[in-house]
Amino acid sequence: MDIHAFLAGYQRAWETADEELLVGLFAPDGVYHNTPFDEQRGPEAMKRYWQRVKLQRDIAVRYEVLEAHPGGGVARWVTTYQVASEEMFAMWASSTGTNMLARKPGDPLPRLRLDGIAVVELGPDGLCRHLRLWWHSRVDG
Repeated sequence: MDIHAFLAGYQRAWETADEELLVGLFAPDGVYHNTPFDEQRGPEAMKRYWQRVKLQRDIAVRYEVLEAHPGGGVARWVTTYQVASEEMFAMWASSTGTNMLARKPGDPLPRLRLDGIAVVELGPDGLCRHLRLWWHSRVDG
């Protein structure tokens, strides 16, 4: 697998909320750095983390490979999704370090946009050893 195949699989995994597809992209001891300060090491940790994607709806992932080499590469990615639960909204608000948006009871949940960079390190077997993500989020629209 090269960075293009990895990102195509990552896109499918996110858009379908498929944690099995996600972990299949990684080596058994692979590491998913969802932020520079947090990581999920190994398939069980990644599956637990990926459960939050099940709280998102109408997910669209786009990416552009900026650099490709035999051991991985760098890409820019943009994901938009509809927050589908108060739990997901609270996770987003706490992960961004921002205050909760001024919402009244019954107000609709927002659609979010994440814009980021991915650094992908692939092993000789083509599986991901490390995925490092940096991203910023905002309300979309």
